[in-house]
Amino acid sequence: MSAPDALLLLSTHCPHCPAVLAALADLVKQGALGRLEAVNLEQRPEVGQSLGVRSVPWVRIGRIELAGLHSKAELAEWAAKADSEAGLADWFHLLLKEGQLPRAQAAIEADPALLAAVLPIVGNVEASLNVRLGAGVLLEEFAGSATLRALLPRLAELSRHADARVRADACHYLGLTGDAAARQWLEARLADDDTDVREIATESLQALAA
Repeated sequence: MSAPDALLLLSTHCPHCPAVLAALADLVKQGALGRLEAVNLEQRPEVGQSLGVRSVPWVRIGRIELAGLHSKAELAEWAAKADSEAGLADWFHLLLKEGQLPRAQAAIEADPALLAAVLPIVGNVEASLNVRLGAGVLLEEFAGSATLRALLPRLAELSRHADARVRADACHYLGLTGDAAARQWLEARLADDDTDVREIATESLQALAA
């Protein structure tokens, strides 16, 4: 896999920008990044406007966007996983944890294939309630879409998860697919040990039949 490219937006009077620029330049030298483009927004404000960036430093590594000061170690970690689903899932987790749901929504609206990177959050039993709720909002926006239906096999797998909360959420999202193929997985949960899972499976089956 080739190293991702990076874009850095900075300004002349930004106190943190030189450190981020130096760190990214080192990562290019080391081969962790393939290319670095640096743009001074005081000279090219239209670049920041087109990307909706209001503060610097701002970095895009692959498809992952990071605002504020980040250490070289952090940037290297993001570079190493920038184009993987695990890396994108970590990025969405970070955005939701920081209350930046609109940024996650905008990224997925621009590239619906990124919705798959939300599923690891659904299966993460350590994720906070706010993060899990945010993941739900992202998935619910694609209810009935081909994008969500494409994730049916993975949702089916999550419906058999050891944790009841994950099974319950998976049953809810299976219902949102609007795909009759989800019925077999939901019917299997009607005898689940957990009351909530049974109830949500029933509701989802009713939704599919409507």
